[in-house]
Amino acid sequence: MEEHLPGETDGLLPLERQLHEAARRNNVGRMKELIRSRVNVRARNHVDRVALHWAAGAGHEQAVRLLLEHEAAVDDEDAFGMNALLLSAWFGHLQILQILVNSGAKIHCENKDGLTLLHCAAQKGHVPVLAFIMEDLEDVALDHADKLGRTAFHLAAAHGQLEALDFLVGSGCDHSVKDKDGNTALHLAAARGRLAVLQQLVDIGLDLEERNAEGLTALHAAAEGTHPDCVRLLLAAGSSVNALTQKEQSCLHFAALSGSEDVARALIHSGGCTNVADHQGASPMHLAVKHNFPTLVQLLIDAGSDLDATDNRQQTPLHLAAEHARQDIAEMLLAAGVNLHLRDKQGKTALAVAARSNHISLVDMIIKADRFYQREKDHPSLRDPGDLAGKSVTFKQDHRQETQPLRAVLWRLASRYLRPLEWKKLAYCWGFSEAHVHAIEQQWTGTKSYQEHGHRMLLIWLHGVTAAGENPSKVLFEGLVAIGRRDLAESTRRKINAGPGTPRRCTAM
Repeated sequence: MEEHLPGETDGLLPLERQLHEAARRNNVGRMKELIRSRVNVRARNHVDRVALHWAAGAGHEQAVRLLLEHEAAVDDEDAFGMNALLLSAWFGHLQILQILVNSGAKIHCENKDGLTLLHCAAQKGHVPVLAFIMEDLEDVALDHADKLGRTAFHLAAAHGQLEALDFLVGSGCDHSVKDKDGNTALHLAAARGRLAVLQQLVDIGLDLEERNAEGLTALHAAAEGTHPDCVRLLLAAGSSVNALTQKEQSCLHFAALSGSEDVARALIHSGGCTNVADHQGASPMHLAVKHNFPTLVQLLIDAGSDLDATDNRQQTPLHLAAEHARQDIAEMLLAAGVNLHLRDKQGKTALAVAARSNHISLVDMIIKADRFYQREKDHPSLRDPGDLAGKSVTFKQDHRQETQPLRAVLWRLASRYLRPLEWKKLAYCWGFSEAHVHAIEQQWTGTKSYQEHGHRMLLIWLHGVTAAGENPSKVLFEGLVAIGRRDLAESTRRKINAGPGTPRRCTAM
């Protein structure tokens, strides 16, 4: 009730406001003074709340009795359909509830959400109030449903009220009843992470595989709510780890949507399939990539997920990483050795998708990876298993101090000395494909874009020669000679050799 305390904007006259405030504070003396001055005891504020509501909600017996003695209407409702009786049940004031009942309050009342006395007491966990309602009031429907189709049993489960739940079970409530969305108490407890209640419901024997209207089991609900303890409890109790919803989503799909590593790990440990496709053809890996959960992506990679699986748009996880500029995730996928040449429904590879979206860093990373793995394929004897595991190779931009002098030379070469189209000649000389060159030159920075294109190509080339353990100075010299620029080759070699600390032979990146 605190959100609607009496205030200057509540629509009350000054004396009416004072009565509301006095009732809330149980200032009976001031209330009597105001009543003697003929203040309207049924005056309503901006949410139709009267003084009796404040007194009942706060549990003030004297204030309640005084108001009832001076013609306060016992069944007045506020804008939410809450009357004094419902408020006393909500806040657990048993003696107030008894006073109101004895004053003729209607016991079969409900607010605008359909909550009855039983709902209010169960949701807030007031067992003495529940006992009074069930034992002393007549014709109370134990399984009466609110407007969402939820009984008091549902609400006790959803809000983690274990003692209230036990009382309702002991009173003979229906354990298996579903709300309008098809949820059982097990679904609601799992969705909200009510571990103790969930254990009790499992012990009672509720069906673990019961599905709601969308086909979710309680395990799906726990996974969607990112409650790993509840997930583990349900798995230990025998829930099916690979059950599918109507949209063909597994529990692992929900873990991927929320990015919960703990939930995903528990599911995988219990045999959760990492390659199930939902109604859109998306695997958990697709969802983890799309929603940018790098650590979960790595977990799925380590669990053996199919990295080349395609969804209904024929997109692989790498296509999604390229489309959404997920650079860290793309690095993981590239290091894991994904197929770079698969095409989506538009006929585009991940490289083409990255280029179309102007994700420059990703374009360069994919080209580096393509060249790296092509070298591994062409020269299997030189293959380093550690590199294929992603332990020593990286495709991100090089910021290492030891390569900085050479990178500075390459920048000067591209921005000052290479003529238009010469960067392409060098690229083809060094084995860049048409697709590589096309992807690089899609970037447009003006009439001198070729300078940036050349610089990017040279950095990609540098990644390849250092990974191969070759001498960058020697390979660069030979390339410039091959395109007819011996003069530039000689001057560039002198600059490289003159540079302090310039590496003559770089290690793999």
